[in-house]
Amino acid sequence: MYRFLLTPRWLAFHVLVLVLIPAFVFLGRWQFGRYEERSAASDVATTNLAAAPVPLTSLDKPGGSVPDSLRFRVVTASGRYDPAGELLVRRRTQNGKPGYYVLTPLVTADGAAVIVNRGWVKVGATADTPPEVPPPPSGEVSVTGRLRPAETEDSTGIEERAGLPPRQVLLIDTSAIAGRLPYRLYGGFVELTEQRPAAASAPEPVPAPDVGGGGGLNLAYGVQWWLFIAIAIGGWIALIRREARDLKAAEDEPATSSKVVPSPGTGG
Repeated sequence: MYRFLLTPRWLAFHVLVLVLIPAFVFLGRWQFGRYEERSAASDVATTNLAAAPVPLTSLDKPGGSVPDSLRFRVVTASGRYDPAGELLVRRRTQNGKPGYYVLTPLVTADGAAVIVNRGWVKVGATADTPPEVPPPPSGEVSVTGRLRPAETEDSTGIEERAGLPPRQVLLIDTSAIAGRLPYRLYGGFVELTEQRPAAASAPEPVPAPDVGGGGGLNLAYGVQWWLFIAIAIGGWIALIRREARDLKAAEDEPATSSKVVPSPGTGG
C-alpha cells in the first residue's frame, strides 16, 4: 500500500522534509545561543550600572582596553577638558532625531586623557551647517559616567571612512583618536552622567542603556523554529496517511461497483 512513497513526487517531498528539519534545528539552536549571550550581557550590564562608582584608573589605563565585562561600569575621573581636541561623532540618533555625539578629552593630573562623551546635539540647519555645541566648562572638573569599550567596525557595523568634515568621526575608536592628540588616551571612553561643577549649558545627556530585554525575542524565535520541526514532521505523516487512505478508497471502489444488483421483479 505504501509503495507510492517511492514515486518521484514523494521522494522529492521526503528530501524537502529531511532538509528542513536540520535547518530548523540549526536556526533554533542559533536563536537559543543568541538568547544566552544577550541574557548574560544584560545581567552584566545591570550589575555594572547598579555598582558604586570607582576611579577610572582602577579599571582602565592609557593605551589599554576595556573588556565587555566592564561595559557600563560607573567610573569617576578628574581633570581639565581640552576643547582643542573635541570631536563630533556623526550619524547618532536620539529620541528619533539625527545628530552628533560630542567627544571632549579630559586631561588628568598624570598627563593622560580620557575621552568623555558629553552628550548629543542635533544637526545643523543644513548638511553644511555645523551643529551648535555648548562649550565644556573651564578649570578643574570631576566627572562620573558609564565606562564603554572603544567602538570598532566589527562591534558596531559602522565603517569609518576618510573625507569627513574636520574634527568629525563615525566611530568612537580611542586608538584611532589617539593619533590626533598630543597625549596618551585611556582605552575606553566615559559616557557622562554627572559633572561637577555643572555646566551652564550642555549637550543632551545620552540615555541610560535599556538592558531589560535580555534576549526574550531570541528565546521566542528559538521555540518557534523548533515548533516548525514538529509541524513539518506532523504534516509529513498526515499527508502520507491521507494518500494511503485515498489509494485504498480508490482500490475498493471498483470492487464495490462490480457487484451485480438484481433488477426488481426477478427472483429465485
